[in-house]
Amino acid sequence: MKILVLMGVLSHLLVAVLADSPKYKPIVMWHGMGDSCCNPFSLGHFSKFLEEQMPTVYIKSLRIGNNSIEDIENGFFMNINDQVTLACKLIGEDPELKMGYNALGVSQGGLFLRAVAQRCPSPPMLNLISLGGPQQGVYGLPHCLYPTHEICDYLRRVLNVGAYWSWIQARFVQAEYWHDPMNEASYQTGSMFLADINNELQINTNYSDNLNRLRKLVLVKFTEDTMVQPKDSEWFGFYAPGQASTVLPLQKTKLYIEVRTSNFFVNIGSPESQEVGQVESDSADSWY
Repeated sequence: MKILVLMGVLSHLLVAVLADSPKYKPIVMWHGMGDSCCNPFSLGHFSKFLEEQMPTVYIKSLRIGNNSIEDIENGFFMNINDQVTLACKLIGEDPELKMGYNALGVSQGGLFLRAVAQRCPSPPMLNLISLGGPQQGVYGLPHCLYPTHEICDYLRRVLNVGAYWSWIQARFVQAEYWHDPMNEASYQTGSMFLADINNELQINTNYSDNLNRLRKLVLVKFTEDTMVQPKDSEWFGFYAPGQASTVLPLQKTKLYIEVRTSNFFVNIGSPESQEVGQVESDSADSWY
C-alpha cells in the first residue's frame, strides 16, 4: 500500500518538476534509514517505475559502501559529513551527470541530498524532491527500521542521554540530525551536521548561494508519518523552543524569521515563490 501511495506521489511530482524538460535529465537517488540503494522492494522498485515513466533516463542510486549490507549499516554508523563527501565524489566522477541532474531523496536521504546541493554545486543539482526528509531534524526515533530491534533500542537510549557528546556525534548518524527543542544551545553548538547546513551558528553564504540555484525544491510530508518526529520537519517546521508539543510552521521558526540559511527558505513560504514555481509542498496519506 505504501509503495502504491509513493508511486502516485512520484507520478504527480515528476510531471510537475520535469514536464518542461526537452530531454530527461539523469536522476540521483538516496535511500532512507535502514534501507539500501538497490532494495527491490524500495528504491530498486522506484528505479524500475521511473524508467517506465521516463524511457532512456539515467538513474544513479547512491550506495554508501562496498555492498548493500555496508550501505544499510552506514546509514546508522557512518558520519554524515563523510557520507556527503563520498556522495559528492560519486556524483562528480560520473560522466553521465556532468551536465546536471535531478535528485530524489527518501527520508534521511532527502536531508542528505540537500547537503549535497549546498556543499557540492558541481555538477549542478537542478531539482530536489525530498520524500519525508527531516529538514529540521528529529526529536524522537519511534519507528526505526534496522533489521534487529536491539540496535534501534540502543540508539534511542544513546540519543536521549548524550546526543551531542562529540564521540556520539562522530559515530551515530541519527545523532547528527537530532534536534533537541528542550536544549537549543546544546544542539546549535554540538550538532556536527544539521546545525551546520542550517547555519545555526554562522551564515555560510556558499550554502545560501548554492541552494538558491535549485530550480525547484519539492517537499513531501507524510501526514501519517511515525518515523519522523515532528513530521512537520519534512516541511521545515519544528517544535517551538523549550517544549516538545507545539509545532511551529517554517514561517514562525528562527530559521525563517532570522533568515539563518538563505532567502530560499523565506521564499518557501512566500506567494512569489509559488508564482514562479520554485518551491512546492505536497503531502501523502501514508508514511515510509
